[in-house]
Amino acid sequence: MARPLPSGKKSVDLASSSDVRISRIRRDPPPKVKEKLVDPKEVERQDLIVGVLVFTLAIFVITLAVSYYWGWTPTQYTLEM
Repeated sequence: MARPLPSGKKSVDLASSSDVRISRIRRDPPPKVKEKLVDPKEVERQDLIVGVLVFTLAIFVITLAVSYYWGWTPTQYTLEM
């Protein structure tokens, strides 16, 4: 078998912890993340709109379910113009 080629680098002994080298590279701290200013009234307004739409949809679905249960369908009516 062939012998590995000699390298010019020194081998590193990871088992010994007596000679710990600290990196000398100076790094800037990461930039601060800018927080978005959120208006509480805007969030409240959006929650109100979503709540009203969900409530309206629920009432509509319940109304359709009850009407179909009692036997009513929109095909019973004809529109004449």
